[in-house]
Amino acid sequence: MKKPDLIAVVIPSYKVTRHILGVIAGIGPEVGCIFIVDDKCPEHSGAFVREHCTDPRVTVIEHAVNQGVGGAVMTGYRAAIAAGASVIVKVDGDGQMDAGLIPFFVGPILSGEADYTKGNRFFDLEQIKSMPPMRLFGNAVLSLMTKVSSGYWDIFDPTNGYTAIHADVARYLPFERISKRYFFETDMLFRLNTLHAKVVDVPMDAVYGDEVSNLKISQIVTEFAVKHVRNMLKRIFYNYYLRNMSLASIELPLGVALLGFGAVYGVLARWHSAQAGIETPAGKVMTAALPILMGGQLILAFLAYDIAAVPRRAIHPRNRSNVL
Repeated sequence: MKKPDLIAVVIPSYKVTRHILGVIAGIGPEVGCIFIVDDKCPEHSGAFVREHCTDPRVTVIEHAVNQGVGGAVMTGYRAAIAAGASVIVKVDGDGQMDAGLIPFFVGPILSGEADYTKGNRFFDLEQIKSMPPMRLFGNAVLSLMTKVSSGYWDIFDPTNGYTAIHADVARYLPFERISKRYFFETDMLFRLNTLHAKVVDVPMDAVYGDEVSNLKISQIVTEFAVKHVRNMLKRIFYNYYLRNMSLASIELPLGVALLGFGAVYGVLARWHSAQAGIETPAGKVMTAALPILMGGQLILAFLAYDIAAVPRRAIHPRNRSNVL
């Protein structure tokens, strides 16, 4: 008789004692174990849960040093894998995430349609009216940067922390290298793309209560931009040069070279003409314009290839066995 899939929930706990008991109470019977990770919480949330929660599924893990949300989730992942979980769901402890949606996050993974699912608060245009304008704008900017750096062009709302992952995919993640702070969710997408894992968005409503978010979009956009550029360069190197070679591997560097040459040559030609007090000769204009046009076309061709290369098939063993 086949052993049923064990679903585990990981809840990072930091300054959420007002909400965490309600979050635990809302988790349905489909979940077999719950890991509360007290990330050196000043409110001692781990001890609080031990004292006030009687749910036998709950296990409290405490960090001696604060590691950030990413570090707490990785600790929870390790514990869930050791417990034999098939799917690991990450839910925040601040009450913003409806635990009743867990089956919708787990379903695509158990059916072999996805390796990783994440929430998307932008699916229902009527619902996002409740989202603060600054957060709405910040998420839109971060979503665009994440598409470029992660290679998942078909997802949105990258900072959404409501996620689920197949344990056999989580085992391949480089836990020690994943960002441990607020860049965690977007860094996860980059790591998943290097594994060619399939990611699926799950529609959910935006909920804002009396909780106070520790994430300030205006303070982290610049930091995130630097990390996105780093991840983009790594992803392109891994996917187009280290692990595989294709026509796109030639299109990108050739396009950048032509675009750069045309731009530099055009600027220098215009500067020399200005110094001489004459119009820039048509030949020099064309010598600058043609490489720019050709380089732009090659870069667009690379982007089209990259968009078409979004992983479309789940890689976890269950999906492979279904195909075989």
